[in-house]
Amino acid sequence: MSNINIKELAKVLNLSTSTVSRAFRDNSDISKETKDKILAAAKEYNYQPNHYASNLREQRSKTIAVIVPELGNNFFSQAIHGIEKIARSKGYHILIYATDDDYEKEVSFIRHLHNGRADGIIMSVSGEANDHTYLNELNQQRLPLVFFDRVYEDIITPRVITNDYDSSFSATQHLIKQGCTRIAYLVINKNLSIGKTRMQGYLDALEKYGIPFDDHLIVDCTNSYKRNNVILKDMFKKLKPDGVFTSVERLAFATYYACYDMNIAIPADVKVVGFSSLQIAPLLNPSLTTVTQPSTQIGVEAASLLFKILESPDLVNSSETVVLDSKLIKRNSTAKL
Repeated sequence: MSNINIKELAKVLNLSTSTVSRAFRDNSDISKETKDKILAAAKEYNYQPNHYASNLREQRSKTIAVIVPELGNNFFSQAIHGIEKIARSKGYHILIYATDDDYEKEVSFIRHLHNGRADGIIMSVSGEANDHTYLNELNQQRLPLVFFDRVYEDIITPRVITNDYDSSFSATQHLIKQGCTRIAYLVINKNLSIGKTRMQGYLDALEKYGIPFDDHLIVDCTNSYKRNNVILKDMFKKLKPDGVFTSVERLAFATYYACYDMNIAIPADVKVVGFSSLQIAPLLNPSLTTVTQPSTQIGVEAASLLFKILESPDLVNSSETVVLDSKLIKRNSTAKL
């Protein structure tokens, strides 16, 4: 027999849907006899209660969904650790979804979560496409959303970010003070708000120190290590930068690989700085100068903000923004020789 819904089951039993619902929640106001009758009928008619459905919102799923672009990046794994720490303290579990920077996956995950599987969503966006209306549907579902790190500017929702402009300005300024005059800026998605903000810090630092802007030195990269290796080798061959600023962690690795293959010495021939939360950055050869975001704290703040919405929604402004400071950690990859 095909599955039936709760209304159909209640009709078979000649009971109200609320009575059937309370039986599955083991409410004490339902007699054992009635409860047993309902459970037996559910088994007979193949009824599977959805404890996460919207009509049972008073009984929370005790689950938070976390949507991230990737899991291989140390930043996201550490942010998830911070989120999980707060969720666990509240008696919640987390469900992790990785979009692989794929817009279609992102839309699919969001729509999948409409069924009440989670009480809220913490999300760092994929950055693809311009149509983000699917996120507005969350308001109709009364499913709270908090952005962290990567955000969509056209979606008004609470967010936790870092001072990306100041960090990028400081990193570029550091390269300039170390003697660099041809600084390549490596980016994967410069149309994303975070990409624009970081690039603006780079551009303004060049302007402050009177270094002419060469748009060829803004190098579009990809999420493919193999493809990036080709792009960066071509960059070093044709543009001959003496400094490289990577906007994301994986591009710092790609730069090291390309330099190794081409016998380009870091920092003698080119100095490298990048956004990275990599804990082994000091152990690389040479140790990598990094802009390090407080990734775990970002996760803690994002989760705390979400639980604030769940517990006291009237106290949270939909445009609330928490800004944390990143730190420029100078190491050997930008040393003067």
